[in-house]
Amino acid sequence: MAQDIALDPPVQKKSRFPKAVPYIIGNEAAERFSFYGMRSILTLFLVKQFFNPTGSAALSQQADAHANKLNHLFVMVAYALPFVGGMVADWFTGKYKLILYISMVYCLGHLLLSMFDGSLGGFEIGMLVVAIGAGGIKSCVSANVGDQFDASNQDLLSKVYGWFYFSINAGSMISTVAIPWTYDHIGPKWAFGIPGLLMALATVIFFLGRKKYVRVPPAGVNRNNLVFITFYALTHMGQRKPGESLLDVAKGPFDPEKVEGMKAVYRVIAVFFFALAFWAVWDQCLSEWTLYAQASDRNINLGFTSFTVLPGSVSTVNTIFLLLFIPFFNYFVYPRLDKVGLTTKPLRRLGAGLILTGLSFVVIAFTHNSIEHGGTPSIWWQILAFMILSAAEVLVSITGLEYAYTHSPKSMKSTMTGIWFLVVSFGNLITALVNQFIEGGGWWARNLKGANYEWFFVIFIAVFVVAFLFVSPHLKERNYITDPYLTPVDEGKIVADTNNL
Repeated sequence: MAQDIALDPPVQKKSRFPKAVPYIIGNEAAERFSFYGMRSILTLFLVKQFFNPTGSAALSQQADAHANKLNHLFVMVAYALPFVGGMVADWFTGKYKLILYISMVYCLGHLLLSMFDGSLGGFEIGMLVVAIGAGGIKSCVSANVGDQFDASNQDLLSKVYGWFYFSINAGSMISTVAIPWTYDHIGPKWAFGIPGLLMALATVIFFLGRKKYVRVPPAGVNRNNLVFITFYALTHMGQRKPGESLLDVAKGPFDPEKVEGMKAVYRVIAVFFFALAFWAVWDQCLSEWTLYAQASDRNINLGFTSFTVLPGSVSTVNTIFLLLFIPFFNYFVYPRLDKVGLTTKPLRRLGAGLILTGLSFVVIAFTHNSIEHGGTPSIWWQILAFMILSAAEVLVSITGLEYAYTHSPKSMKSTMTGIWFLVVSFGNLITALVNQFIEGGGWWARNLKGANYEWFFVIFIAVFVVAFLFVSPHLKERNYITDPYLTPVDEGKIVADTNNL
């Protein structure tokens, strides 16, 4: 008599991390150390070394404005180039070659900063080269992480990105403590040289993993992208049929599905426009605020210990607050508000974040006013401003990235990341222009003196908040995660209801 044979269930193969992961994580930690390390002292160094070496009160406003302008122009270039770098990698070079070669340019920039610490012209060239390096690789590095995974280990991707962002925060936190100390005790050559050494280390680490990477080859020039479709639509507006949108005219020469995707991109850009107010002011915490920290009482007494914080190191609390606030908002604030009926939709988060951003600048305005009147306010006031601004960052920055991902089709997600970086770039351009006007004297210098500078930006943010309250109920939305299969006809009917605020 035949016997039943019990078969053991198939053994499920355990997912494994790609062998390239340690090289990518190590590269990112060292690169972020180099970037945030040099930024932590940049404005302080420019003022002290080039624009107001004698500490003259008469030169203070113009010198500070000049240093702040250069700092924001630096950030503007660094965040404008990821969009270009991503296209070059996808079309011509592939991610590996672009990261490797631009990293070498990045190292050269740091070398120039260290060499020309006594020459403004040479130092400015170094800043430009560093910005090209940092911006050129930015969009490719994070995308390179995802390239290493396939169907066998997709479940580990979120964990790797967790480690990836941990390395970013670890690198920035360590550097904003170490580099200001180096600048204060050893001098600018080493303070700018050490970030260069870390960038060289980042390049070596990346190169050592060359045989481990999955390399996605370049696909050649793709005409079905934002730039080509938008240009065609603008130059053929006269060919539109009644009832067609501006982009519909491109559906003949271009893939109709891609054109519909571009409509989603522009809908997200309409939301991103309001985030411009946040990015016009956020980077001031790494430039203008360091100057205020220098004039504050930086003695910290915790009872069991006391110490003095260096001006460039105060921004370290931003990283600390972010690490605390991200889980706090995700696991406590948002669920509690949802439970009582105040659903934390993305647009609501964005609006709340803008309000908190303005509030952080109110705190800094009072601090700046005290300094202008000869006071030495406690650094705890600036820490309070950092706490509020960090909460705003969770609400605006993280929500913006989430919104870009969920409200754009799969083929457009990389494009949206590049556009998000462009918003950061344009925000810094606004602040750079304001500081240029102050540097030039006249109306701006007279009326934005002292704390009026912060009050100007408080009003600037308030204008965006008021406009947001009126515009957001009318913003068209489509969530491609929850509604991935809507037809273009259905999509055209989707309009966010007035409860989205």
